[in-house]
Formats: sequence, C-alpha cells, structure tokens
Amino acid sequence: MLLTTTRISPDWPCQVKTPGSYDWERSATRWLRELVPARYAGYPALIRHPVLLARHAQIQVQHEIRVARTALQTARADLPRLGLHEGVIEHTIKLYAAEVLQLQHIARSVRAVTEALVERSTAGR
Repeated sequence: MLLTTTRISPDWPCQVKTPGSYDWERSATRWLRELVPARYAGYPALIRHPVLLARHAQIQVQHEIRVARTALQTARADLPRLGLHEGVIEHTIKLYAAEVLQLQHIARSVRAVTEALVERSTAGR
C-alpha cells in the first residue's frame, strides 16, 4: 500500500480517515457522496473514481455557497414582501450567514480531501 505524504490540514473532515491509513479512500468516498445530490452519488463512474466524485463535490459546494450568499444578500428586500415579521427575517439572515460560513468550511475540507486523492492517484501511476 502506498502511503501519501499529504499533511492533514485543520479543515480535514473528521469523517474521513487519515490519508494512507487502511480504507481511507473508502471513507473519503462515503463522505463525498453525502455532499452531492443522491442521483449523482449513485453513478458508477463517480464511485469508481473518487477524484471525479471530489471534483463534482467541489462544484456542488461552490454552487451552494453562491445560493446561500444570494439568499443572504436579498433577504432584507425580499422577505418583507412575503409578509414575514422582522424577527423571522433577522433569524433567517443569521441562518444564511451561518450557512455561508459552514459551506466555506466544507469547501476547504473538500479541497483537502481532493488534494489527497489526487496525490494518491498520481502516486499509483
């Protein structure tokens, strides 16, 4: 078994085993599958090629960040027209802001896992 020299970043997801450890790629694949829509998670090509799955997860998370930012940026203008009370609007704005931060953390985690998977796949050539 080839061991990777990837350093574990603070953003490394706790659900994924350390690169080079037994079954780490399977744990990475399992975690990445949770980040993409179910219909993609079942595609054999994405399951057989974790780097491809990681790429799709990166795209998916970046899209979700854009959606959350748009929701945050438009909340003050759009939500009053829906008849929502100011307290609900404020709570929703805080929710969107927290979601953007969480998604940014997930994006960094996906990048870290992707880098380790790429290193593993290029070392095995």
